[in-house]
Amino acid sequence: MSTDITDLLGSDGEKLLSYTAKINKDLLHLPGPDFIDRVVADSDRLPAVLRNMQSIFGHGRLANTGYLSILPVDQGIEHSAGASFAKNPIYFDPEHIVELAMEGGCNAVASTIGVHAAIARRYAHKIPFLVKLNHNELMTYPNTYDQIKFGSVRQAFDMGAAAVGATIYFGSDESNRQIVEVAEIFEHAHELGMATVLWCYIRNSAFKKDKDHHTSADLTGQANHLGVTIKADIIKQKLPSHNGGYKAMNTGDSSYGKFDERMYSELASDHPIDLCRYQVMNNYMGRAGLINSGGASSGENDLADAVKTAVINKRAGGTGLISGRKAFQRPMREGVELLNAIQDVYLDSSITIA
Repeated sequence: MSTDITDLLGSDGEKLLSYTAKINKDLLHLPGPDFIDRVVADSDRLPAVLRNMQSIFGHGRLANTGYLSILPVDQGIEHSAGASFAKNPIYFDPEHIVELAMEGGCNAVASTIGVHAAIARRYAHKIPFLVKLNHNELMTYPNTYDQIKFGSVRQAFDMGAAAVGATIYFGSDESNRQIVEVAEIFEHAHELGMATVLWCYIRNSAFKKDKDHHTSADLTGQANHLGVTIKADIIKQKLPSHNGGYKAMNTGDSSYGKFDERMYSELASDHPIDLCRYQVMNNYMGRAGLINSGGASSGENDLADAVKTAVINKRAGGTGLISGRKAFQRPMREGVELLNAIQDVYLDSSITIA
């Protein structure tokens, strides 16, 4: 293992690198060079979907390892372009977004339909495109939190995209409509031969109880399970920070959902690798890859935070990281170095599955 990774983990190193997870890794469908042939080929996905998935898994520094490093930049809509790109105004130009993904050795670049359309003829054949088709527009006053379509599957197909992506806010008032919309999007994408990636986010102010249970392992795990049910090939999820969301929602006179105590005592623990593994388990035991998000940029600790997240994801049986703000909200050279540091975790054979 490189000294840099050990140093970046600091006091968490021993806890993360020597832990054995509660659920045996042999029960999982783990990432590997043969993942498409060994796992995905058993599904009903058309040959064209397998080809496009292989093009994603076969690109960049992690090519043919079974792991993914994806650059996502849809914050121009989700968080406003000004707020997102003020630190680096070059990223108002979509070309620089794709350049960062290419220079950073990413498997794919994920962005809005407008970003990809603006430079499709120059870059669609050079790096796999993941076109995000819905967004939270955040211009309505007062702000509302909903995912609405900004483009069509056919538009993504015509520009040469290898995959389409979408977000569902599970638990929100709008989630029923979003589930139906995204299920239809994914069906159409598979018919045209593209892979599907789902941002499985939870959104409901009621989930903020004793803790913010938007990142609770049990609730995010169930969101993942709903995501693979509508045939997401890859799930994007926030790294879980704790557990017990269902329990917290079932206090006092409240009754919410269903849970079994064994979810907390036998299927997981409070260790971050067990929490993440519970997410992988809900992805049909890894048949759909789990990529965790890199999170917001916090400044000087970004590199250490990103490497720590990658170690947890890899050791839990996950498929990689999708990290944007930590990379593009800094000079391009530093962004490339951060993306490469994430990739180094997955290339390091001494960091094994827990």
